[in-house]
Amino acid sequence: MPQIKAEMYDLPDGTYPIQDFIESLDIKMKTKVLWTVKVFEQFGTELREPYSKYLRDDIFELRVKVGSDISRVLYFFFDGNKAILTHGFIKKKDKTPPGEIDRAIKYRREYFSRKGVAKDD
Repeated sequence: MPQIKAEMYDLPDGTYPIQDFIESLDIKMKTKVLWTVKVFEQFGTELREPYSKYLRDDIFELRVKVGSDISRVLYFFFDGNKAILTHGFIKKKDKTPPGEIDRAIKYRREYFSRKGVAKDD
């Protein structure tokens, strides 16, 4: 099974949007998000719905549900076996808001630029 190393995306100011999101969650949701990330690292690209879903433009989401509360963690792949966790949000509508996907795309472009990798989006 192809294992994945999940890493947190860091902004140029040194903060980590995904860490801030996870720390803001209640204990049950935080525990389930961290568990889902571990499952993702173990199963990698073989992980599918209901845990993981492709969105668009090389952006994916980890899907976490506790009761009626739904969280999403957006990510992209880098260098074959790395998944860069960009940020998360509490889902309030049926579809993932386009602005959240756009934010992950922006982070992805910035990350690839910082790493000196040219990517056509």
